[in-house]
Amino acid sequence: MSLAPERGIGMTSQRTRDRMVARLREQGVRDELVLEAMRAVPRHLFVDEALASRAYEDSALPIGFEQTISRPLTVARMLEVARDGRSLDRVLEVGTGCGYGAAVLARIAGAVFSVERIAPLLERARANLRPLRIGNLRLAHGDGHRGLPEAAPFDAIVVAAAAPQVPRALQEQLARGGRLVIPVGVDSQELTLIERTAGGLRETRLDAVRFVPLRSGKG
Repeated sequence: MSLAPERGIGMTSQRTRDRMVARLREQGVRDELVLEAMRAVPRHLFVDEALASRAYEDSALPIGFEQTISRPLTVARMLEVARDGRSLDRVLEVGTGCGYGAAVLARIAGAVFSVERIAPLLERARANLRPLRIGNLRLAHGDGHRGLPEAAPFDAIVVAAAAPQVPRALQEQLARGGRLVIPVGVDSQELTLIERTAGGLRETRLDAVRFVPLRSGKG
């Protein structure tokens, strides 16, 4: 996989991404594969041109349709937890959004499947991703609560929206040893890790987070 030549200079330069990665290290991210993936993917290509100069700030930004692109620290933290130092073969992302998370995941996993319920947002993600020519990424229009059973099981599942409780379908699509990272809660949300072990499912509550809600159906 290769990235196409990048447009933009100044706040959208490689040096700016280097500073973002340095900040992530200072904030405690240790997974070098995740850090290098985030260094490689041009985040400014996934936000509106008017917001490009803010793309590498540690903040969430609007992407339309009442959705956001998560702050870089949140993306890095979720991917670090999902990977846990392992080699990932198949990964599912729930909530494609603008496509940034999928692009980063594609650099750390063998095959990435990403599901988005909002059809116009999915088309925007396709347009954002097209110049990067990513060969190991498949996008699908669907209900994230259902996951993607036809592509399961997955070594990791990353959910970019908060659910009141962990959807059973996502738990069932975890491979043995698989890890599901999902924000859980309504008014108060916690990043939650579900692991499929030999003895069954194990749940661990991690950080306080704030995500848009995981909605049912397709739009």
